[in-house]
Amino acid sequence: MTTYLLAGGGTAGHVNPLLAVADGLRARDADATVLVLGTAEGLESRLVPARGYELLIVDKVPFPRRPNGQALAFPMRFRRAVAQVRDHIRSRGVDVVVGFGGYAAAPAYVAARREGVPFVVHEANAKPGLANVLGARRAAATGVAFDGTPLRGGEPVGMPLRREVVELDRAAVRDEAAEYFGLDPARPVLLVFGGSLGAQRLNEAFADSWGDVLAAGWQLLHVTGERSDLADPGVPGYALRRYVDRMDLAFALADLIVSRSGAATVSEISALGIPALYVPYSVGNGEQRLNAASAVEAGAAQLLDDAGFEGDAVRRIVVPLLGDAARLESMRAAAERVGTRNGTDNVIALVDRALRGSHAGR
Repeated sequence: MTTYLLAGGGTAGHVNPLLAVADGLRARDADATVLVLGTAEGLESRLVPARGYELLIVDKVPFPRRPNGQALAFPMRFRRAVAQVRDHIRSRGVDVVVGFGGYAAAPAYVAARREGVPFVVHEANAKPGLANVLGARRAAATGVAFDGTPLRGGEPVGMPLRREVVELDRAAVRDEAAEYFGLDPARPVLLVFGGSLGAQRLNEAFADSWGDVLAAGWQLLHVTGERSDLADPGVPGYALRRYVDRMDLAFALADLIVSRSGAATVSEISALGIPALYVPYSVGNGEQRLNAASAVEAGAAQLLDDAGFEGDAVRRIVVPLLGDAARLESMRAAAERVGTRNGTDNVIALVDRALRGSHAGR
């Protein structure tokens, strides 16, 4: 019986692919032991137990970004975190570690190496995080979600996705999706969303231009985010929702998407073969623009600048595309080529390879 330790967390971008791989391992072998390593503070502290997995705790030790008191304390704190993971590996008989980045991953990689246990790295973003950059140097295998991710030994494997996305038959559930949102399944739908908290830039742009979308013969499904106070005009063909817990149905209905370009968002949209206009979030280290690059290069998507994305930009760029059936069809065809629904299986294949290599070396 194999014991897997999946390390990562802090944000949904780390936790969701981790849980997809955990589910894949459990579905393949019910006798396997799947453990998760995370911090007490991260999103994993809630999501992992709720999914039925045991969460092993490691101290949260951020890498210091500048010389200060935290930097002086870092070596001792990090050594303690590594010791915690080594104890978990020994006491639970861990055979292989799989890291997804975040605070738990870095000590997990060091601990695995010192315990002689193989480890695998998965990087979700086109611009890798520091933990995975360091881990990839000694990993038995490294998988990346996007082509061109600058990570040593990185193999494109795609993103491990939620089962409801992997198994979604868009055509088969379109009628159900239309009824769920109160829209007409026979008319095209533009889906706009910015994540669970929404995107103010997108919300303001479509608050000013939703009428132009409807006038073009399209319907609008606008997920504003839970914190938005955008008023619902209550007109036929415009479905405004603060939050949607069935994004699979939203994706089933979408003929074109306008959204941010987080790694999971781009991976899910590409996997489903939906053309998209991405408006990368301008704050951060530029990873959202890089996440969308492969879809843009393939012709499946277009990048729009956040700074200039207003109602006039919707009228100037988005609305003409709604009326360009030939270009939309070309984008759809490209989207079907650029995405994959096999990310979970591909990561598990890397894990199996790492285990075989470990056994061969004994």
